[in-house]
Amino acid sequence: MATDDPDVPPADRSDIPVTAEAPDSALSVTGTDHITLIGSNEEDTVEFYRDVLGMPLVMRQPNLDAPEVTHLFFDSGDGRIITFFVEEDRESAAGQRPGIGAVHHLAFSIEAEELPAIKEALSERGHRYSEFDRGAFHSLYTRDHNGLTIELVVDKYELPDDRRGEVMALAHSKRVAAGDEYVDDEHMEAAIDELGLDVVRNEVPDAATGTGYAE
Repeated sequence: MATDDPDVPPADRSDIPVTAEAPDSALSVTGTDHITLIGSNEEDTVEFYRDVLGMPLVMRQPNLDAPEVTHLFFDSGDGRIITFFVEEDRESAAGQRPGIGAVHHLAFSIEAEELPAIKEALSERGHRYSEFDRGAFHSLYTRDHNGLTIELVVDKYELPDDRRGEVMALAHSKRVAAGDEYVDDEHMEAAIDELGLDVVRNEVPDAATGTGYAE
C-alpha cells in the first residue's frame, strides 16, 4: 500500500509492484532493437561513437522519412544498434537541457578488466569522466560531442543475461525489506545466492558512492 510518510524514500511510496514476472500487458516485446537520437554532423558523431567508444559504423543511408538527413547505424557491441539522424550543417553542442520525453543519458556495458585502459583513453582524448560505485554496478560518466551524458557500466557481479531482471527485482525487495535507500552489494549477493546462482564478483576499484557526475 502506498504511503505519504516523509521518512520513506520517494521510490518506496508507490504501490506499483516491482517484479520480474511477465505483466498482463497488451503485447510483449522481445528486446531492444535500436535507439535513435538526433545527432549533429556525421564527422563528430563518428569520431565519438566509433573512434572513442569503439562502435563500428555498420550502416549509412538516407533517413527514409527525410532523405536530406543522413541515418548512421552503430553496433553497440552485442548486436543492439544505436542510430543517429545527422546533417552536415549541424554544429555539435556543449551541453543539453533534457525535458520530459528527452534522453537523460545512454549507458553502455564495458568489461571490468578494461577499466584502466578506458579511463586512460578518455583522458588522452580530452574527455573528462567521473567514477562511482552505484551499488548494483560500477560506472564511469562522460559526455559525447553534443553534451549527452554517457555512462559506461561494469557489472559488479557475473549475471546471466536471462536472469538479470530476476536478480535485480529480488535485490530490490531485499533493499526495501531492510529499509535501505539503495540496492548495494549485500542485497545483490543475497539475491544471487537465493536464486541458486554462483556469486562471482568482478574486480572493480573503490569509488565514491555519491550522486553526481562531471559537468
